[in-house]
Amino acid sequence: MLDPKKLEDLAKQIADAVPPGVKNMAEEAEGRVKTVLQSQLSKLDLVTREEFDIQSQVLIRTREKLDAMESRIAELEAKLAEK
Repeated sequence: MLDPKKLEDLAKQIADAVPPGVKNMAEEAEGRVKTVLQSQLSKLDLVTREEFDIQSQVLIRTREKLDAMESRIAELEAKLAEK
């Protein structure tokens, strides 16, 4: 298996070997791509992971309450049927 330190050193050597003009173009292209992605993603109706997790917990609690209420209603209906 390859040593992560060796891989990091190799990546640094390759990055250092790239001419400065190419590095600048790559950095500019990366910046433009990030800007376009952020712009397009902001147009979508997305929620954050935190919001999703919170709503998931709310849904779990709501389901638990619904199950409890359904059980209680079944018990009450059974009692009414006995009378």
